[in-house]
Amino acid sequence: MKISVIGAGAFGTAMAITAARSNNDVLLWAHDAEVAKTIAETGLNPDYLAGMPLGERVRATNDLAEVAAFSDVLFMVVPSHHYRGVMQQLAQHVNRPVQVISGTKGIENETLERMSQVSADVLKDRLASFAVLSGPTFALETARADPTVAVIASHDVDFAQTVQQVMSSPSFRLYRSSDVVGVELAGSLKNVIAIAAGVLEGLGLGSNTTAALIARGLHEMTRLGVALGGRLETFSGVAGMGDLVLTCTGSLSRNRTVGVQLGQGKTLDQILRDAKFVAEGVKTAKSARQLTERHQIEMPIANEMYRVLYENQTPREALQRLMTRALKAEVA
Repeated sequence: MKISVIGAGAFGTAMAITAARSNNDVLLWAHDAEVAKTIAETGLNPDYLAGMPLGERVRATNDLAEVAAFSDVLFMVVPSHHYRGVMQQLAQHVNRPVQVISGTKGIENETLERMSQVSADVLKDRLASFAVLSGPTFALETARADPTVAVIASHDVDFAQTVQQVMSSPSFRLYRSSDVVGVELAGSLKNVIAIAAGVLEGLGLGSNTTAALIARGLHEMTRLGVALGGRLETFSGVAGMGDLVLTCTGSLSRNRTVGVQLGQGKTLDQILRDAKFVAEGVKTAKSARQLTERHQIEMPIANEMYRVLYENQTPREALQRLMTRALKAEVA
């Protein structure tokens, strides 16, 4: 299959490598023309996954018209706050029905739309099918062929099966699902909990606290996800619990890294100024806060993270409020 991967960050690059490893032809779009040129000349991404060969089946471009012409399968791997803008630019070159895969884990702040909804808004009748790929997939480990498992979710069963077949390999296994809402929300909300997990490490706290955070964080994610139409089993599976555990405990987690620095006393402005990566949980905390208010869903951990990130509350104040909330049954 021919696959156009839009976004040459760490995960986009890893997905290009993974798709090529399964004998697909890949065109990788980079926003930076110099990055595209370097990839074309060296077969390496100069900014991400340094030293990791992309393979002979991967070409690079900075031209969205070329991307649109190359394939009817568009794999979007750009930050959520750029997703609509890139899709709108891409749509100018799409004059036929196309299939979209999203590898983006975020919720648009302005509209509270998931990437499936943004794709439908922009492409309208040119969107033939949509799928979301999510799960515990650190880019570096996926690219170097560590055994990795993820989920591909689509309402179009045939499309999900096709992606599952063409992307899977001995090192990358895809399970399929029809729960697009649940998979998208699980992949987005877990990033907020991962920032909180990093905060605990930054404060010097131990495994007891982290285990409690992961368990209660999963409860919060599930509560909101099910209220918005996701399925319970999705949140206990690979895209839910699996991704949450990885992002809360793995040293490669960008969101956890932000949390560690918050716990050590840095401000969000300082962290973002120095960061060379996007931590989706920072923006998702805003969307999660708005969704909890709109749907009157209680998510104390997510709300406390919003207060730390945007209302100048200290991590210790947030932890104290969580630990002194009214006592209740575990499942209400």
